[in-house]
Amino acid sequence: MSEGKKTVRQQGAKMLELVFPKDTNYHGTAFGGWVLSLMDKAASIAAVRRAGGNVVTARMDGIDFHVPIRVGDAVALDAQVVRVGRTSMTIRVDVYREHMASGEQELATSGTFVFVALDEHGAPRPVPPLPEGTAPGAQP
Repeated sequence: MSEGKKTVRQQGAKMLELVFPKDTNYHGTAFGGWVLSLMDKAASIAAVRRAGGNVVTARMDGIDFHVPIRVGDAVALDAQVVRVGRTSMTIRVDVYREHMASGEQELATSGTFVFVALDEHGAPRPVPPLPEGTAPGAQP
């Protein structure tokens, strides 16, 4: 491997976004659809990393909104591959509301996403299994 380059092979992804007025509803809190799109994006990154190629979202399950996220907050997303089937992966995504000045975080939203790996023809293809004894979120 050339100097300065590295390969990322992990079970997850992390993202950080800022909440602007355009991202909120008429209550002044983050619009749920916007948060879901961020969750889907973070989950897809984790799924592509695990599958080593193209994936599609197959399902979103159990999305729970715990506390509101407001303008000026940061949104910290943590997506982890928690299960691998033959052609599918289950990704858990936790979304934290972060007060940027203090760095304090609070779980705001959580849910699971199922992705299917696709070959070059758009057909489901096998996904490499999680390493034996790997806890969800651990580096192989």
